[in-house]
Amino acid sequence: MGESNFIIMHPHTLKPPLKLARYPLQPIYRRLTPLLHRPVAQIQSDHKALHKPAARKTPSLLQSLKDAFGSPTPLPTNPETGIHNPFPDFQYTGTLRPHYPLSSTRKLPEHIPHPDYAADGIPRSEYAMMRKIAILDEMEMEGMRTVCRLAREVLDIAAAAVAPGITTDEIDEIVHKACIERDVILSPSLCSLPLPNGELRETQSYPSPLNYNHFPKSHCTSVNEVICHGIPDARPLKEGDIVNIDVTLYYKGFHGDLNETYYVGKPSAEAIRVVETARDCLNAAIAQVKPGMAFREPGNVIEPLAKSRGCSVVRTYCGHGINQLFHCVPNVPHYAKNKAVGIAKKGMCFTIEPMVNLGSWRDKTWPDEWTSTTVDGKLSAQFEHTLLVTDDGVEVLTARKVDSPGGPVPIPEEELKAVAARK
Repeated sequence: MGESNFIIMHPHTLKPPLKLARYPLQPIYRRLTPLLHRPVAQIQSDHKALHKPAARKTPSLLQSLKDAFGSPTPLPTNPETGIHNPFPDFQYTGTLRPHYPLSSTRKLPEHIPHPDYAADGIPRSEYAMMRKIAILDEMEMEGMRTVCRLAREVLDIAAAAVAPGITTDEIDEIVHKACIERDVILSPSLCSLPLPNGELRETQSYPSPLNYNHFPKSHCTSVNEVICHGIPDARPLKEGDIVNIDVTLYYKGFHGDLNETYYVGKPSAEAIRVVETARDCLNAAIAQVKPGMAFREPGNVIEPLAKSRGCSVVRTYCGHGINQLFHCVPNVPHYAKNKAVGIAKKGMCFTIEPMVNLGSWRDKTWPDEWTSTTVDGKLSAQFEHTLLVTDDGVEVLTARKVDSPGGPVPIPEEELKAVAARK
């Protein structure tokens, strides 16, 4: 999952948590300040005004017209399935629509350790406003390696199911089950679940997005014009779609985070261009990671590459620190000439996850306060890895395996020529 790049600390401490850009701290203060300094008489007057309509026995003609024409649009519901768009009056930017109702919240076995936000949605451990970037010791590094390996397994299982006709909610169920099935062989000295062959295994993986600041599902699925944080629902994937699957696991106190964008059936040339550009942007940024790299540098590599292929880079979200906390410092913006602070050192763990659009870099969020879409309805793609800084470079903890689904596809030469001709 990505985060906003507007403050030094991680931005998920305010709801909607994954996009503080809509609720930056200073604008909130500016909006509240006039309210705090208004005269008491004016506040009382406003309070009375709120109750005047309720006290009116017979509504005026003007009020009746307002009520008639201002009432919400009835939800058009499929009579056979009950599926509907819960926000019919929202001005969507593209063709994608939410398919509600959402399925019930998925449960986990009680013996699986839960993060602190699992019960009430509040990540209190992230509220400490930590400004110092954590440097992991050897045991912590090994903990990150383990959870990231498990997260890669889960993403590959989910990706293998991508095909026309499957719903994103069905993918969420696959992710959820795969998370709680992740296990690690333990030494006999550790008490856990015995197997017939005498080995001991421990089932302890929690899907980190579930109830994180009240997110309702176990992972994010972002289709077509959705930039990030799409909520899995009842919409079936269609031939020609692209879908980003964003998976994070919590295992033995550590989070591992990664995502990839996949083709559904045969993609268009434009879809290939934006997906492969996002993939190449991530790879180019990872190549820069080593001790001494400034966290502002990845954006200086990512944005020029994206622009050379006629794409833009989303500025609202950025990479983030990850370890025992789901999101923390450092912030790693993906656009050039950013003001990110900090220098990479051995033992630091963070994500890079560029979001690349075919059109404008700007975004618009649905009323669910999570789903972030391109402002012009054009396609968006993203790739993410969790990275560990080593003595002389970087270890990609969530690296693809030889048999991982998906993988690069050549951008059609005609598509690149068309981009060059427009410059």
